[in-house]
Amino acid sequence: MTKNDKGLSRRDFLKTSGIAVGTLVGGGLIGGAIGYNVRKDANIPQPNETVKEYKAASPKGRKFFKSNRDFDILSQATERIFPEDELGPGAIGLGVPYFIDNQLAGSYGVNAREYMQGPFDVGEPTQGYQTPLIRQEVFLHGIRKMEEEAQSRFDTGFAKLDDEQMDEILTDFQKGEVEMDGLTSDFFFQLLRSATLEGAYADPIYSGNNNMDGWRMKDYPGHQMAYIKDIDSEEFKKIEPQSLASMDQKIEE
Repeated sequence: MTKNDKGLSRRDFLKTSGIAVGTLVGGGLIGGAIGYNVRKDANIPQPNETVKEYKAASPKGRKFFKSNRDFDILSQATERIFPEDELGPGAIGLGVPYFIDNQLAGSYGVNAREYMQGPFDVGEPTQGYQTPLIRQEVFLHGIRKMEEEAQSRFDTGFAKLDDEQMDEILTDFQKGEVEMDGLTSDFFFQLLRSATLEGAYADPIYSGNNNMDGWRMKDYPGHQMAYIKDIDSEEFKKIEPQSLASMDQKIEE
């Protein structure tokens, strides 16, 4: 899972295929189609440590994660899934951790208007969400389990591990080889990976895809007012991408 592996890397695959942008950018927001009914009885575990003051190094704010440690683990895990390389920035540079944080704070995080009644048997991959835990609980549980695995295996925190050690733990999660309560580790990994890709390619208005660099790596134009002057061209034309926010500014002008 390192960025130096031989052969076709993850980022090479994303660059040469239409999967990442074609299926993820269209919706733009992982919770966008979900309603607003919030589960009131969610028993979300809180960190035992004293909550540290949010560092002002980034202009973006956190809405869900109150623990710096949890947020740092999330950040490093997403960076291993989508690492920085010669093509461009990785998950951290693209703001993916803030995207996931913001999504978990909203209707996506509480599974609003999704069927959440039992029984909760281990289902087939095609059967969708199969846990009584809402996504806020899934992410906190998964992140803290990664920390537990890091402490057990390497006697240090997950965010302080080297790349190979992080990859070892993430690979075991991906294979479903880590025991978890209420869900399987591969289910958590699938959610984490999907949210990471969403954050890399969603419109920047949702706190990810900084500077539209995720789109730039794919030569994706984003949200254009029209393609009338270019649609008949037989040659590929590289178009400077536009976000929803930049479109609003043009309309106002």
